[in-house]
Amino acid sequence: MAGVSRAGIMLTGLGLTGAALTLLLGFTWAPTVDPSAWNSPEAYRILYWHVPFAWCSFLAYCILFIGSVAWYARRSELGWRMICTGSDLALLFGLGVVISGPIWGSAEWGVPWDWGDLRLNTYGLLTGVTLFLVLARGSQPDGQGTRDTIAAIGLFGFALVPVTALATTWYQERHPGIVVIESEESGLAPEILAVMLMGFASFVLLFAGLAILTDTLHRMESRLSHLQHQLDEGAVH
Repeated sequence: MAGVSRAGIMLTGLGLTGAALTLLLGFTWAPTVDPSAWNSPEAYRILYWHVPFAWCSFLAYCILFIGSVAWYARRSELGWRMICTGSDLALLFGLGVVISGPIWGSAEWGVPWDWGDLRLNTYGLLTGVTLFLVLARGSQPDGQGTRDTIAAIGLFGFALVPVTALATTWYQERHPGIVVIESEESGLAPEILAVMLMGFASFVLLFAGLAILTDTLHRMESRLSHLQHQLDEGAVH
């Protein structure tokens, strides 16, 4: 377990370093976007973090989904740990999205949130679901009934992921549509693309490191709980 923890710490450190470098290059090296197409062209630079936050949150929801399926299929402890890890990371990266997005929206749209935009509202609901999962795990007694309920809500939350991902294709209001970064018509300068890809790689490393550390923490909590249960039974007998 010590070796796994060291790997998690190393990946987390690399991810944080890359994320900081991404932000630095985004503000100092990446060019300004076309001012005729943006109301606040300088504010777009926060997207170098906002977009990777969103990508990694979807990875966390995938872990949550796989864990929920594994729990229902085999009552697997690994599946339960994946639910815990997935919901923790989905909340962390989801909050990164819903904090950074309104900062950009305030500058670009004049309002931090558009209640008529499908993508914004489904993502907000998705983040609310993960907040409920994290709070429920901490406030409810651990047991099969609690785990079944949390896994069911995790499956419901994942159903919102494809809706959120495709919302701007189905029903676009203010939120920008999907940009195909390989397309020459996308309008992305090479420097912008390079910084965006650096941000994506850095956040994936950060995500991997945090996933390892979070899973290790939940494994330690499970072992401590098991040992406490054995001690309590020994005291009774």
